[in-house]
Amino acid sequence: MDRPLKSPGLHALEDTFQRQIELSRSEPAPTLQARLDRLRRLRAAVTENETRFEAAISADFGHRCTVETVIAETMLVLGEIKHAAKHLKRWMTPQKIATTVQFAPGRNRLIPQPLGVVGIIAPWNYPLQLTLAPAVAAIAAGNRAIIKPSELVPRFSELLAEAISRKFDATELMVTDIDDDIAKAFAALPFDHLIFTGSTRVGRLVAEAAGRNLTPVTLELGGKSPAIIDRSADIDEAAQRIAYGKLLNAGQTCIAPDYALVPEASVQPFAMRLNGHIQHMFGTDPANPDYTSVVSDRHYARLEGLVADAAAKGATILQPAAPNDPEWKSKRKFPPTIIVDATPDMTVMQEEIFGPLLPIMGYRDAPDAIAYINRHDRPLALYWFGTDNAARDEVLARTVSGGVTVNDCLFHFAQAHQPMGGVGASGTGAYHGEWGFRTLTKLKPVFYRSRFNRLADLYPPYGKKIARLEKLMRLLS
Repeated sequence: MDRPLKSPGLHALEDTFQRQIELSRSEPAPTLQARLDRLRRLRAAVTENETRFEAAISADFGHRCTVETVIAETMLVLGEIKHAAKHLKRWMTPQKIATTVQFAPGRNRLIPQPLGVVGIIAPWNYPLQLTLAPAVAAIAAGNRAIIKPSELVPRFSELLAEAISRKFDATELMVTDIDDDIAKAFAALPFDHLIFTGSTRVGRLVAEAAGRNLTPVTLELGGKSPAIIDRSADIDEAAQRIAYGKLLNAGQTCIAPDYALVPEASVQPFAMRLNGHIQHMFGTDPANPDYTSVVSDRHYARLEGLVADAAAKGATILQPAAPNDPEWKSKRKFPPTIIVDATPDMTVMQEEIFGPLLPIMGYRDAPDAIAYINRHDRPLALYWFGTDNAARDEVLARTVSGGVTVNDCLFHFAQAHQPMGGVGASGTGAYHGEWGFRTLTKLKPVFYRSRFNRLADLYPPYGKKIARLEKLMRLLS
């Protein structure tokens, strides 16, 4: 018997996409009340399934710390919904724009309109937050949306599809299956906007596929986000905060500090303080429920290879157990690892780590650290620790990154009033709060001509009147 060319999931995706496109073109933009209702339903989908989401995510990971899911996923999504609902009326209000004097007393307005249908390709590392935070922006902006979850979190993906389908008609918001043919076809659909969160390698493929339809994209990628320890920094405080930022979700965070740049004389003291804070936070028992598993055997093996390569090239490795220790490996928990005296030729310094490894490199002076960062792709995040404001401002002025947190890690991401996005190889575009609304809205400029304006003088036959008008326009220009 011949096999069908398309899976039922792909048929459902294509049918829903076509219906969403048709409705987005034939129906007026959703009212404020309609959008608030959709946000309320989205909130209910999260709150009514909160414990089920936690369990599904943990099962997909092997073990996911419940507190991390609550803080880094559930609360962030609920915060995005609350923020959007509070400010949505203002965001939707047409903006008054100044009118060029030659065209007075005409009026200008910017009228926000939904783009239409938004595609969301989500990753596995924060599956709830990175599927639904973009959906909040899409709904607030009045769009219809389709979410493609990651195939690495099948239990969560199935539960999310169920929860959303109970609250939304598929023509409003849909979650796809995770079949291989859907993954290949999704980015090729002619969405009005596509949001992708994931690796730089896959991001290039998504952008290429979207580009064939001239679909605008928002890419939140990753890269190697540095943490700079200035000479003025409190080494112990910096070590504690970097330990938390690095090991949240076992380092499987796109904005995790990827490596530390430390003054040469402070490398060893910093490594010792870092090791002490790691053991205080997570201990040395792989059964610790506060420590999250690596998502797959393949990812675990890649991390083992990075550590082995660094050790072979002369780095000192600090960790509570060897990665192949059966007590750790059977739980797919990778021991928190500090790589002291890392060098640029090590593989761990050449690719995004996305795991609980922190290489430490020494630097002689601040310009050396800045130069090292600027020789590489622009990172999604940068972290600076110290009390010397002039040194801080020098780093901020001479480096370009998606975002910065000063004297801590990660927390610029949680600011609802700030945009989140990369630059260059770490991404393009931004969302969160009003920035997400703007990204997924067409701000349509409209000029209202006044009956008292003399624009008719521009019409032929020109004669002397155009000379007078040209003289006036040159005077006003």
